[in-house]
Parts: sequence; C-alpha cells; structure tokens
Amino acid sequence: MKINTTNRSKLIKQVLDRGVVNIIPGRAKLEKLLKSNKKLNIYFGIDPTATHIHVGNAVSLRKLQKFVELGHNVTFLIGDFTALIGDTSDKDTERPVLTYEQIRSNFKNYKKQASKVLDFSKVKVVHNSEWLKKLNFEDIVKLCQRFSFGEFASRELIAKRLKVGTKVGLHEALYPVMQGYDSYHLDTDIQMGGADQTFNMQAGRILQKDLRGKESFVLVNGYLEGTDGRKMSKSWGNAIWLDDSPSDMYGKIMSVKDDLIVTYFTLATNLSNEKIKEKEKRLKSGTNPMVLKKELALQVVTELHSAKEALKAQEEFEKTFQEKAPDFNQTVINKGSLIETLKELVGSRSEIKRLIKQGGIDIDGVKVTDINHKFNSGQKVKIGKKIFVTIK
Repeated sequence: MKINTTNRSKLIKQVLDRGVVNIIPGRAKLEKLLKSNKKLNIYFGIDPTATHIHVGNAVSLRKLQKFVELGHNVTFLIGDFTALIGDTSDKDTERPVLTYEQIRSNFKNYKKQASKVLDFSKVKVVHNSEWLKKLNFEDIVKLCQRFSFGEFASRELIAKRLKVGTKVGLHEALYPVMQGYDSYHLDTDIQMGGADQTFNMQAGRILQKDLRGKESFVLVNGYLEGTDGRKMSKSWGNAIWLDDSPSDMYGKIMSVKDDLIVTYFTLATNLSNEKIKEKEKRLKSGTNPMVLKKELALQVVTELHSAKEALKAQEEFEKTFQEKAPDFNQTVINKGSLIETLKELVGSRSEIKRLIKQGGIDIDGVKVTDINHKFNSGQKVKIGKKIFVTIK
C-alpha cells in the first residue's frame, strides 16, 4: 500500500529517532537519502544460535518492518555460515560450534516468533553460506588485507580475554570480515543491528567503499532493559519472550520498573510518537504508574497476540492481584536458588518440584517453569493459594 508524503515523513522520523543510538556516518546524510525516494537495499542478519526471542531482540525487527512499509528492498540474512564460527561481540568466551541441522531448526522456531513483528511475505530471506562457501583462500586473504588485526584485538571484550589469558581463536578475527562481505555481496545501502554489532557493521562500510566506491550507512539500535532494569536475560528471569502466553506476558509487563514505562512504550510497541509523548506527560503529571503499566501491558499483548487475549489477560491479572489484594508483607531472604529460598516455607525440595510442575508457584504474576530460577530482591511470590511472600 502506497503511503502519502506526510505519513512517509513520519515513518522516516520514526526510523531515525526511535531507539536509535548511532547513525554512521551521520543522521543528516541518511535522512536526505531516505527522503530521495530511492529504493534502498537494507539488510539485517542473525546467526540462529538460539530459538527464543524476547521483546528486546524485537527492537531491530520492528525497525526492519518500518523499512518494509517505506517500500525498500529489505533482506533478512540467516548467518548459517557465520554461525559455524559464532560472533563473540558480546561474549566472554568462544561460542560453541553449531551444525547446519541445528541452525536450520533454530531458524524455523525463530521465524515463527519473529513473524509476530515482521511480515516475511515482503522480506527476502537469504543464507550467507550461498556466497561465503564459494570464497577461496586467495579471496579471503585479499579481504583480510582491508582490515587491521590491531583494531580487532583492541575491542573491549577481546582485549579483556587476551589480558586474562582466555583463548581467542584466530577464526574469530574472520567474523567481522565475513559479515562485511555479506554487506558487500548484498550491495547494502543500510545495515542495521545492535550496539554490539557496530564494529562488524563498520567492516561492511569499509568493503562497500573500497571495492565499490559506495557510501553505505550503519543504523545502530539501542537495547531494551529487562523488567528489573538490567540487560534482558533468561538467566536473570527478567525477559519477556515473544512466545510467552498472553497472561504471562501481561503479568511480566506489570512487573516492569516504573522508570522503564516510557522506554517500553517506545521500543516494545508500535504506538505513534505523539501518543507516547502523551503517556509520558501523564506520568510526569502524577498519573499512577500502575494505570500506565496496565495500558502498556494491554498494548504489548494486543500487538503480539490479539485484543481479545489481551483483555482476557488483563481481567485475569486484576482478579488475581487486585480484587483479592493478597498480603505480601511476609519476607523471605534470598538464598540464591529457588529451592533453597522456599524450602522452609514449602517443606521439601520434592514438594517445590511438584508445585512447579503443577503451576502452583507464581513470581510477579508469572507461573514458574524453571526450577533453577534466580530471585531478584523485591519479587513477589505466590505459593499455592495461601502463601504470599516478598523476596528480601
């Protein structure tokens, strides 16, 4: 569907401003290019090393969908070849090596979840093994000549591993080269990714400029914090997953820290900038954060599930946590693991396991499924129908 000039300008502003932490070489140049009505080549890639997507991962997917709506050539790249090495941009150690079978299986699950945000019918999906497998050793040597190993070794996490004596595989230095070649092969105008990918995306700019004489752009997106304000992580139990049930998703959003409400509206929903500013104004003027959090939860669940399921989740939440108004004044000291923390209350490890299996333990309104869950201070725990405690 063709969009009018006014809506196009709004979309471009959203793409450039919303959740963006850096644009290389600069915002003004990219804005001019986007307003030129030229159909651009835009790519976003993933190495399917996992099957789970949280709303933080979806920030880039939402941005990619905006480019789809603007009518550009959008490519979703599956790094089935680069995943054989594994990107360590945000890791303290080497990644485990995956097989092609694992990669294919992971992407199948990834795509199912990503489709909640991205319209794959309007996106070209490619695998970088299609071209990276064809490079011979001479080709790779010539590509490597465009880069400095010193720049790679000086990256924060790489430098840290070298300093403490942790192994840094020589193959890891080839990862940015391969990602750069992806960008060159696709003749990319805009690469998009998280802040941890900036170095790798810069490699693509270098190859585009050196080998094709073409200026290309890097759009760096910020990240969405977990419900407790830390980086979203499965191990910390603060992630909201795209395949969470409507009730679990709603409950998790209701546990988001008050100072993250506007950030979540900005990065985890498709609400217009104008409507988000209205929410922010209400929050600053004294509206109860709980009211705005309920609006946030309803919006997110509606977008990722449906309006009907969102309303049902809201009714369930209100019935459980507002109408009954359970007393969480009793506190329990966090002893590290879920079992050790709750053992005295419940009676035994086996009883805790039984309750978890039957969905009898809730943390901040979300049923516990992971027996290895690590508590955070302030979390509210409901055990069965009668025990309500706060983690200290």
